[in-house]
Amino acid sequence: MLSGLVIVDKPQGWTSHDVVGRMRRIAGTRKVGHAGTLDPMATGVLVLGINKATRLLTYIVGTSKTYTATIRLGESTITDDAEGEVVSRASAASVTEDAIRSGVESLTGEIQQVPSSVSAIKVNGERSYARVRSGEDVQLAARPVTIHRFDIHGIRRDQAAGHDTDVVDVDVTVECSSGTYIRALARDLGNSLGVGGHLTALRRTSVGPYSLDQARTLEQLAEDLEVLEMSQAARALMPNRNLSAEETTEISFGRRIAAGAAAGTPAAATAEKPAAAFAPDGSLVALLADSGSFAKPVLVFAPGTGPGGSNSSAPGGSNTSGTGGSGTGSGVPGRSGADGGGQA
Repeated sequence: MLSGLVIVDKPQGWTSHDVVGRMRRIAGTRKVGHAGTLDPMATGVLVLGINKATRLLTYIVGTSKTYTATIRLGESTITDDAEGEVVSRASAASVTEDAIRSGVESLTGEIQQVPSSVSAIKVNGERSYARVRSGEDVQLAARPVTIHRFDIHGIRRDQAAGHDTDVVDVDVTVECSSGTYIRALARDLGNSLGVGGHLTALRRTSVGPYSLDQARTLEQLAEDLEVLEMSQAARALMPNRNLSAEETTEISFGRRIAAGAAAGTPAAATAEKPAAAFAPDGSLVALLADSGSFAKPVLVFAPGTGPGGSNSSAPGGSNTSGTGGSGTGSGVPGRSGADGGGQA
């Protein structure tokens, strides 16, 4: 059975769910999931898991993401990006480069960010975007995110198409923690400068250790399905632990073994951030968490061969596909996850 990660260069206009559906047909399996939603407007890296590799997706969702983007100052939209209706305009002619750079600096580091109201965050059991679409004024609570890098590459002055409003387009690169909304950064930068702002372009260039260099279009994948084998995927994603033959046998039955070298330190493997354990032949056996003097399996991928053997899952393992949904709506698109990933 084919299992592994597929790094897709998502096309504009496609939901992440659309891409999952297409990959199910290409790979010939229903068990396909993704590691963090990209809005339809966005392009770039979308990590998919096939079959057993869907179990790795939960550990990819929480990794940092990197984007290139264009922020337009002088216009605000209902969705904080170019897919939504413009709700206000203000000339950005007097906004200086120094002011823009100062605004970007204030949005770098650990910040409190209010997600876009047109998101899939639930408010009293209902998606926020659905409430906005029905005319409700939704105010979401701020949440902590980390902007590791917010670099400006270009500042261009223009006029909005069909209007005499002076706008400023700012090309940026953002490296951020999981859960960050890039369109909320655009909104907040514009608001801090008193002219409003929204996102006009977004391309995700990396998700954790996986980058555009590895990504392929759906057309390319339909011709030649390139799959990152599970052992390779896990080696790049997690701390590595090489097992002896005896340890491999024990873990394959879901039993404990001696803790790893980092046990008792901040670098110790945990259930949330496990280590990838490899058999002497280099194959991925399990994901391990240290607990005291022992390491125990979080997930087991290599099945045992006798009584008590595991069929690719250990206590705490997941059998879900990891597939994220993607809401849609007329006029106000539904958004399933943060532009920076981590919500779906």
